Amino acid sequence: MNKTLSIVGSQWGDEGKGKITDIVCKDADYVVRYQGGNNAGHTIEFDQKKYSLHILPSGVFNPSTKIVIANGMVVNPKKLVEEINMLQSHGVSISLYISNRAAMIMPYHEELDEYYENLKLDFKVGTTRKGIGPAYMDKINRSGIRMAEFCDKDIFAKKLSHNLEISNNLLDDTKLTKYSFDQVHPEYEKYAEVLSQYMCDTSLLLDQAVKNGEKIVFEGAQGVMLDIEHGTYPFVTSSSPSSSSIPVNTGIGSHYINNSLGIVKAYTSRVGEGPFPTQIEGDIADLIRETGREYGTTTKRPRRIGWIDLVQLKYAARVSGFTQISIMLLDVLSVAKEIKVCIGYQLDGKEIYTIPPLERDYQNVKPIYKTFTGWNTDITNVLDYNSLPKEALEYLEFIEAELGLPINIVSVGPDRLQTIIRNDIFQ
Repeated sequence: MNKTLSIVGSQWGDEGKGKITDIVCKDADYVVRYQGGNNAGHTIEFDQKKYSLHILPSGVFNPSTKIVIANGMVVNPKKLVEEINMLQSHGVSISLYISNRAAMIMPYHEELDEYYENLKLDFKVGTTRKGIGPAYMDKINRSGIRMAEFCDKDIFAKKLSHNLEISNNLLDDTKLTKYSFDQVHPEYEKYAEVLSQYMCDTSLLLDQAVKNGEKIVFEGAQGVMLDIEHGTYPFVTSSSPSSSSIPVNTGIGSHYINNSLGIVKAYTSRVGEGPFPTQIEGDIADLIRETGREYGTTTKRPRRIGWIDLVQLKYAARVSGFTQISIMLLDVLSVAKEIKVCIGYQLDGKEIYTIPPLERDYQNVKPIYKTFTGWNTDITNVLDYNSLPKEALEYLEFIEAELGLPINIVSVGPDRLQTIIRNDIFQ
C-alpha cells in the first residue's frame, strides 16, 4: 500500500505546517521538501527549545528520518550550510539528500530580486528579496546553476562567470551590489565542498522508497493561495506549493500522491500585499496577532489577521486535492468573545462562492459571515477532542461539515504535546 502523505498549507502560508510535519515525521522514513527556498520559514518548539528553519524540513529532529531537498527547490548554499551547522551545534545529526537537479540561489539573485521589485512601482508584490523569483527565472530561462553543476568545479566557474556578467549589466546603473567573480567563487566553492557529500539522484531514491513501502512525508512551503498557478496572482510565490505539483518537483509518479493533509489555521493570516477578504482591524486583530505571535519567521513582518474563509478553503481543497485537514492555533481564538466564519462573498451585488480570477474583483468582494459564540477559556491543556468546550466543538464541526473533509488533528498550543490526533493520518 502507498504510504505517502503530503502536508500542504491551505491558506497564505504560516498555518503551522512545521509543527505537524515534526509530529508526523516521528513515524516517517523520509521527509521531502519539494518547492520554494529560504523565503519560507517554520518554527519548531519542543523540550522548551525553539528552532527556526528556512530550508530543511521539520523532520530533521527525528534521527531515523532521511531528509530530502528535491529538484523543485531553489537552494541558497550559504544559508543551507549555516542551517546545517546550526543544527549540528545543537547536537542534531542529519541524514540529508540533496537533488543533483535542484537549482541554486546565488548572491546576484538577491540583488536582482530588489532590482525587479523596484521596477514594478505600483505593481510591487511584497517579495522577501531572498532571490527566489530570479533563481526560478534563471531556471526557466535555462541559464541557472543546478546542484550537479555547482559541485563540478569547471562548469561552476564558467557558468558563474557568465551569469555574473549578465547580472552586473542589468545592475550597472543602480546602487545595488554588483559582484565580481573573485568575490563569489572562492566562498561558494567551499559551500560546494560541504554540500557535495549530500548530493544524489533523489528521484531514484524516492521512487525506490515508495516501492519498498516506506513512509514518505512531502512538506510544502507557503500555502495554496500563494501558488504561482492557483494563488492570488500576482501576489504569489514563484513555485507551486500544491500537492498536485509534487510529482514534477520530486520526479516520482503522480499515482503515488493520493493522501494530502491540508493545514488550516483556525483564523487566517497573510504577509505582504494582495487581496484578503476577511481581514480585520482594531483591537481583536491586535489581540489575535499578539496571542498567536503572528510575525514572519523569515521577515519578522507583522501578519495581517482575518477570520477563517470557507470559500477560500474549499478552493484550496479542490485545487490541491486535500483528503483530510488539521486545524491549527485553535487556542488563539480563546481570546475572542465571538468568532466569524466567511461562508460566501458578495461582488457587484451578487453572491458568489468561488474566487474570481481578477485581482481587482477579489479585492472588492465582501465576505458573508456566520457568527459563532467564543469559548473564552484556556484549552491549551485539553488532550481529548470531546473534552473541548462545546462552543469550540460547534465551530470545528461546522468547518468539517462545510469542507466535507475530516479534521484529523487539532492543535491547542505550540508544543508537540499540545496536539489532539483523532485518526491515523497515513490511512
